[in-house]
Amino acid sequence: MGGRGSLARQLLVWQLVVVVALLCAVGVLSVVQAGANFRTTEGRRMLSVAEDTAATAGVRASLADPLRHYALAPFATTAQSLSGASYVIIAGADREVLTSPDPAQVGEPLELGDSTALAGRSWVGELGGATVAHVPVIGDGGQVIGLVAAGQQAPGFWEGVLDSPDNALRLLGVALVIGVAGSLLLARRVKNQTLGLEPHEITALVEYREALLHGIKEGVVALDPQHRVTLVNDHARELLNLPDDAVGRSVADLGVDERLRDVLTGRVTGADQVALGEGRVLTLNRMPLDVHGSVVTLRDRTELRTLRDELDASRHATDTLRAQAHEFSNRLHTIAGLVELGEYDEVRGFISRISGAQGRWRAEVSSRVADPAVAALLIAKSSLAAERGIGLRLDPASHLSTVDEVLSTDLVLVLGNLVDNALDALTEQGWIEVSVRQVDGEVLVVVRDSGPGVAPELAEEVFRHGFTTKAAEQGSRGLGLALIRQTCLRRGGSVRVDGAVFTARLPVEVAG
Repeated sequence: MGGRGSLARQLLVWQLVVVVALLCAVGVLSVVQAGANFRTTEGRRMLSVAEDTAATAGVRASLADPLRHYALAPFATTAQSLSGASYVIIAGADREVLTSPDPAQVGEPLELGDSTALAGRSWVGELGGATVAHVPVIGDGGQVIGLVAAGQQAPGFWEGVLDSPDNALRLLGVALVIGVAGSLLLARRVKNQTLGLEPHEITALVEYREALLHGIKEGVVALDPQHRVTLVNDHARELLNLPDDAVGRSVADLGVDERLRDVLTGRVTGADQVALGEGRVLTLNRMPLDVHGSVVTLRDRTELRTLRDELDASRHATDTLRAQAHEFSNRLHTIAGLVELGEYDEVRGFISRISGAQGRWRAEVSSRVADPAVAALLIAKSSLAAERGIGLRLDPASHLSTVDEVLSTDLVLVLGNLVDNALDALTEQGWIEVSVRQVDGEVLVVVRDSGPGVAPELAEEVFRHGFTTKAAEQGSRGLGLALIRQTCLRRGGSVRVDGAVFTARLPVEVAG
């Protein structure tokens, strides 16, 4: 049986070995039990034969008179014939055998072993592979004048099997046939269950699977029908920040985000579902496996989202430049028309007004916001809002000093997304007010607009489900809100909405 032999053949051989070993054990147990029963039954019977012989008056008289020892043989032969014993032996008080079926024993000392017959007590035991009973013959004076030994030879192993009252050999044969048939059926079923794969092929598949699971840069989580984790690769453990003992635990016990839990358990279906992990934006795809549970793959969209934000920033810059170009073009056309009409005083007044308005906004932003990136963002958003006919104003209480590069980047992301969401939610003639304040070790960003705002029942859902919520579908807020929340939570802050007012808190120092 080679190591690369057929799996079905190996199973069949091992099953047969187990069946044969089991049957042999049963057979041995049956013979041992039969032997014990034999010793008990035959011991009582041989004792009865020896007692009857020893109690015979002729035996006692013949033992008492040495000249009549010859008369003992008929008594012993008759007792042996009637009882079916293997032998009946009569010996004198000196252990000398006086009569025996084996003539060679006559005159020889009788083997007594542990017998107590010479002490006047009957004894039953085993001698020479036979069950033997020794009974003393008591004379008229109460002394031991001889003893009678009746024995039955124990059957051999196969004799014990063949002579078993339950016909053990036949039963063992039937059991062997059933065992072989069962082994064949089991081998066939196992071959079907393993799709005909041999052991080395199954081993290779497991090795390939392990290498694939731990080598790919996608997270893989397998769940059973009760939503317990049965498999998780290294990348999924990292993306979801799962503990070392995650395998075997329910998804509900892992402490993951509610949105993520809904996708993992199948409450939310569909391709490329987006959810928030530990500081990451994840894309999930769930594949049900009939009765075996499901497999979920995870991809980290954080880097992709970062690239998208950079593209959005470039697009916003382009839109801002286009808006400014469009605005400058209109102003130039106005100035040209006034010049053609000869309204030179009006030209000077118009230029003074537009220069003053732009200068005032830049001066207002620069005086209250010292961070260059945040100030540049507000100035650029002002031009974009002006093109849409929406007023952008800065809260007079705003004040922000220069902050470190990481916080500046986070503020640009949070403030830019909040202003963009407000612009998307407003029509012409609306307004947006921005407040940026540095208070007690944190930066407080408040963006309010003149739009309808978010319904109270959706205040939490817009952050938890991002663009997939009904609120997002109504155009209120998109995935940007999920990123805002992620950024704030990563720093140890928070974000909330109250109608049309969004408030974000970003600590200056990142929480440990």
